[in-house]
Amino acid sequence: MEENRPIDALNNSKGKRVLLRLKNGIEISGTLKAQDLHLNMWLTDVELKKEEETTKYKDMLVRGDTVLYIIL
Repeated sequence: MEENRPIDALNNSKGKRVLLRLKNGIEISGTLKAQDLHLNMWLTDVELKKEEETTKYKDMLVRGDTVLYIIL
């Protein structure tokens, strides 16, 4: 499938692991289930890394305006 826009690349990553870096320095990795045009993302099997501490969550909704970058 052709990827002409960044949102297309994100759509093609549904069901795959992604890494998010938030503006406050927190890193979140999880399986992308859904997202919208505001880059709000629903993740499952989530690991949240804050400084030296890692916390696991079953599901997480990340607000798009907090995201600094996404690694697919």
